[in-house]
Amino acid sequence: MQILCVDVGTGTQDILLFDGEREIENCVQLIVPSPTQIVAGKIRNATAVRRDLLLTGRTMGGGPCAWATEEHLRRGCKVYATVDAALTFDDELAKVERMGVRIVADGEASRLSDVERVVMGDLDLEAIGAAIERFGVTFAPAAVAVAVFDHGNAPPGVSDRVFRFEYIAEIVIQNDFTAFAYRGEAIPERLTRMRAAVTGVPAGLPVLIMDTAPAAVLGALEDSLTQQEEHCLIANLGNFHTLAFHLNGGQIQGLFEHHTGELSVAKLERYLGQLAAGTISNAEVFADMGHGALVVRPTEVLPRFLAVTGPRRGLLNGSALDPYGAVPHGDMMLAGCFGLLRAVARKYPEYREAIEERLRPA
Repeated sequence: MQILCVDVGTGTQDILLFDGEREIENCVQLIVPSPTQIVAGKIRNATAVRRDLLLTGRTMGGGPCAWATEEHLRRGCKVYATVDAALTFDDELAKVERMGVRIVADGEASRLSDVERVVMGDLDLEAIGAAIERFGVTFAPAAVAVAVFDHGNAPPGVSDRVFRFEYIAEIVIQNDFTAFAYRGEAIPERLTRMRAAVTGVPAGLPVLIMDTAPAAVLGALEDSLTQQEEHCLIANLGNFHTLAFHLNGGQIQGLFEHHTGELSVAKLERYLGQLAAGTISNAEVFADMGHGALVVRPTEVLPRFLAVTGPRRGLLNGSALDPYGAVPHGDMMLAGCFGLLRAVARKYPEYREAIEERLRPA
């Protein structure tokens, strides 16, 4: 029995093909460029030869592909996009048009000629399956689990950062990291990127979708040393976003989320210290271009243990906070995939026994 787990980040997509018949260390694992990096590369190639673009496909993560599109436009080249593809850049299509992108209906897109066609999307099962089968492994997942970062479809005039953090605060009250995960048929309307991602999964195949940062933190809890610490901080330092939690006895005491690129070592240490003490300010984090902060419960005893995961964890190398690099099942880059597996076990009980046999009971 196979479960495909794909953690879609800004720099990489981290892939685990879980196989209930194999030790977790012997399961197929891939760390490859993220979809937004792949799309950005195709756009830059078109820019280099000054060829107009047509973007089609599904709404996906922005960042690198959006920056490449902006540069393409600055070079005087045209960009056409179908509605779903255009929503990658902003939920308000008027803003996308102000970028210079020309939004076209599907019928019009099919008639455009002399354009470079680039297909958008966070999940390419055909490419993943082809890569895995080139190594002689049968690709036949019984279920698919995907993690993406989703700001949500904020109403006009509402900050994406405010909208996302309000959603996080609503979920955190449940004190269950798997509450950030949804079966494919139960994804809230507001989470448009998640809804778009699962359309890449064939009908009838069970699918789970989860936010990337909570998936990574849940996966970090698989680390044997981290599991021994009842009272701790856990921070996921992603390429684009940082999310840190204060945990005590399995209860969430507080959290903050920020943009990794806006954080210096000193600033990150300060926020982590405030998170530990329960004094972190939502207003301060937001004013500093972060998403926000939340103190759920007052702190009685300061945590003495900080676990870090994520591709930018090196930001804290040599820090006075003495961070511990969590390595769940020996592989830090697959923390999000291990978090996805735990969420699958929770949301799809029929797979729980097979997962827990390899990971151990939750």
